[in-house]
Amino acid sequence: MFRIIALATEITGSQTPVIKYNQQQVNTARSGTNNMKQGLHTRYPGISDLAEKAKKRIPHFAWEYLDSGTGIEDGVQRNRDAFSDVTFTPNYMQGRFEPDTATSLFGTEYALPFGVAPVGLTGLMWPEAEKILASAAAKYRIPYSLSTVATEAPETVGPLADGMSWFQLYPPHQDSLRQDLLKRAKDSGFTTLLVTADVPVGSTRERQRRAGVTVPPKLTPRMLYHVALRPAWALATLRYGQPKFRGLEKYLDSKDMQHMNAFMAKELAGTLDWDYMKTVRKEWDGPILLKGILSAEQAQHAAEIGLDGVVVSNHGARQCDGVPAALDVLPEIKQAVGDDFKVIFDSGVRTGLDIIRALALGADFVLLGRPFMYGVAALGEAGGTHTIEILRDDLKNNMIQLGCRQLVELPARLRAR
Repeated sequence: MFRIIALATEITGSQTPVIKYNQQQVNTARSGTNNMKQGLHTRYPGISDLAEKAKKRIPHFAWEYLDSGTGIEDGVQRNRDAFSDVTFTPNYMQGRFEPDTATSLFGTEYALPFGVAPVGLTGLMWPEAEKILASAAAKYRIPYSLSTVATEAPETVGPLADGMSWFQLYPPHQDSLRQDLLKRAKDSGFTTLLVTADVPVGSTRERQRRAGVTVPPKLTPRMLYHVALRPAWALATLRYGQPKFRGLEKYLDSKDMQHMNAFMAKELAGTLDWDYMKTVRKEWDGPILLKGILSAEQAQHAAEIGLDGVVVSNHGARQCDGVPAALDVLPEIKQAVGDDFKVIFDSGVRTGLDIIRALALGADFVLLGRPFMYGVAALGEAGGTHTIEILRDDLKNNMIQLGCRQLVELPARLRAR
């Protein structure tokens, strides 16, 4: 798919113009991350700055895969509007203090109350994205979540995360396949299991279709044209190789992407029900979170069958455009399950203040997907640590603004909605 060196010969005879890189473009692309290390906090002070840079640095089809929702994308805007509606009353006159952001979850101490959410086909946004983010998570002691359909295998990512790794399971039909995936994750050092409930079938994601995103990717003159416009991404992908679902390759005789597509459609869709989750509970001896829950009733059921928590999420509004903003249902879910059952939040989070909002409304912890992918797509190897630093600094700054020394003080600052 991404044989950039052969661009001219691949599209000979088409109407697509051949784009040649001059030496300055090549040198700039190769230096990439090194040139970006200077003054990152000045040039990219917010997640929105990383998103803007990412859009200019990766091909159009990769950006559409990352940034899009589904339908007419009311859900994407609904997620953001819900955050904007949450405000606080500051408690000033606290003197000088350093906020305490440490958070204990399932017996593990994390330095910050947020982590990296699982993202599929990660290498499409930037080669080795999983490695970059797992290493950054290890450095800052926050969890990194690896998807079943990521582009690196558990055996590669687990050791890099140094005890900070969670594994997201897209539940397979075959018992033997599920059991092997769980064993591989456990043997690779993953501590917490996320089981995804909110993808019973692939969604329409019209923006992705318009951009030509397919699984497996198809080599077309249009795609090659968009690749040629992004030399940094093209050269990085050429060096590392095209994105593959490396965690699933061992289950196929052929590594051809057409076979992989058929395998995933057959094995990883429409499987999950409560009996399935009871079986997973017996097979995984660590914490289990059910991801994609939007109702108090389902959260209570998850607690009743022995799970350890839920992830309140609408999958970033990528699955159904008609569901509520995840933040709107968070308080009622937390109230229904109580303090002993953990409620993690995901969907629409873009800032440290957003993390504070979710925590104040009842979340025990927060996961972010797109912001970290914006960071890696924008800055390559520097993107993981810089994204964490942006969120950490904004989180701490706003805690001081509100007069909160501890995270547990945040709910008291909420204004009535």
